Amino acid sequence: MNDKFRVLEIKQNVYKKNEITADGIRERLKRQKTFMINLMASPGAGKTTTLMRTIEKLKNEMQIGVMEADIDATVDAEKIAATGAKAIQLHTGGMCHMDAEMTVQALNEFGTEELDLLVLENVGNLVCPAEFDTGASTNVAILSVPEGDDKPLKYPLIFEVCDLILINKIDTKAVFDFDDNAVIKRILNRNPKAKVLFISAKTGQGFDAWISWIRSAVKEWQN
Repeated sequence: MNDKFRVLEIKQNVYKKNEITADGIRERLKRQKTFMINLMASPGAGKTTTLMRTIEKLKNEMQIGVMEADIDATVDAEKIAATGAKAIQLHTGGMCHMDAEMTVQALNEFGTEELDLLVLENVGNLVCPAEFDTGASTNVAILSVPEGDDKPLKYPLIFEVCDLILINKIDTKAVFDFDDNAVIKRILNRNPKAKVLFISAKTGQGFDAWISWIRSAVKEWQN
């Protein structure tokens, strides 16, 4: 032990505090019967477009809210608000992810008591957002066909922490070399419990399975 200075293992302490806060968020959402999805993906994977189509299909049966997290700009929140869903823009002050404490601040400002479904569209990034528990009921990631089927090998953590992976932009397969079987195998090697669905947010292909999954998840959370 060095007697000239102390060594503080701050990383572990920070994560532990985040986990405690995240557990408190889940308890709060459970009492409110609000099911929260932490939606993660790289920039351009189609998070907002997927949400817009999802809202369109569910807005007549659920109260839906979306918290849009970005380093700057309000363009995504404006798009969501145009669908009729409740929306708020979160600026992370340069941070490349949301953590539990930031989520608490957002929830307090947004108000979630009347919502059945709440989606946190996390900052576009395949690395940092996966490291922090936001307190969501579930984690969902979007991987788009143009990004390639090798991403579960290169960015394993995000696939390990997600319950569901949406493979988006399947309408572009004709112009990209993307192996469905390979990506499924790579995801399941990292996370055997993960569910993988193939969708096109542009055309709506595959959305019935995604919408059915949301309905079941919300119902289970509220019971």
